[in-house]
Amino acid sequence: MQIGLAYDLKDTIISDTNDPDDAFEEYDSRETIEIISRALEAKGHTVSRLGGGKDFIDNILKSKVDIVFNISEGRGTYRSRESQVPAILEMLDIPYTGSDPQCLSICLDKPVVKKLVTSAGVSTPAWLVISSDEELSRILWGNFSFPAIVKPAYEGSSKGIRADSLVYNKEQAVEIAHKLLQVYHQPVMVEQFISGDEITTGIIGNFPPVVLGSMRIKPRKNDVPFVYSLEVKRDWENLVDYECPALLKQRILHKIADFSLKVFKMFGCRDFARVDFRISPEGEPYFLEINPLPGLGNYSDLVIMAVKLGWTQEQLIGTVLDVALGRYLQRICA
Repeated sequence: MQIGLAYDLKDTIISDTNDPDDAFEEYDSRETIEIISRALEAKGHTVSRLGGGKDFIDNILKSKVDIVFNISEGRGTYRSRESQVPAILEMLDIPYTGSDPQCLSICLDKPVVKKLVTSAGVSTPAWLVISSDEELSRILWGNFSFPAIVKPAYEGSSKGIRADSLVYNKEQAVEIAHKLLQVYHQPVMVEQFISGDEITTGIIGNFPPVVLGSMRIKPRKNDVPFVYSLEVKRDWENLVDYECPALLKQRILHKIADFSLKVFKMFGCRDFARVDFRISPEGEPYFLEINPLPGLGNYSDLVIMAVKLGWTQEQLIGTVLDVALGRYLQRICA
């Protein structure tokens, strides 16, 4: 089978002097592209590297592929950027792995996701959305509980979430929100901070989707409230330990799994995803966000989780392809 590989490489995108230093954090390394290519070739397939952006458009129009393995994050700071490659593939009627454009667009918009999961009975921390400095000046903070995390509304990979993103009062919240509005050119979300454990859950498959496992991110230093920030993710080998399976009470694990599958199905996610939670000191899981396009590099939480559960990275990548092929086969046979 001829498989196209869609991706965005960090080292092929020209940086603007006004870009923050994490502007390309979601994009992939050449090492990750090599790993995915080898995993697909090990299953007997031929891989055509399509790249991303304009290169992807040029390459897909002249390539004859049976399916596209998509890990492209899209270009720009648009909340719909992750849907760019899938939308083109749907227009051309080419099968691809992962979720569709609508799912990807919605899930990157954290405030919209939180509104929808709340309506479905999934617990999530209280939040405010701020779209401009003018709006920031008019926020009434009286009923909002601190501490809180201040972060861009349409980002992943902890972009814009730093050590100073944890704020304890409205003055700090205003300062960080103003800075993020100027740097990331998108709305900012101020979200109540849940002080317990950080948990991430992997989901794979479609008929039905199943929980791969849950992993607890444990800081090696416990002297300050833990934020799974950009600084931590960039130095994860020294700053955190990953506990998988997560050693939590079965009641908590069952609730996390239930919430994860409910959210996965609600947004129409396909093939694989990762769902993030914080656990309150009282043992209640609070949904943070869902990532329907999780990374597959060595440093990816989903890959780390799978390896700790006895999978190989190659098996995980191969399974994503297999469940996507099964989904298309069922559609053809229906």
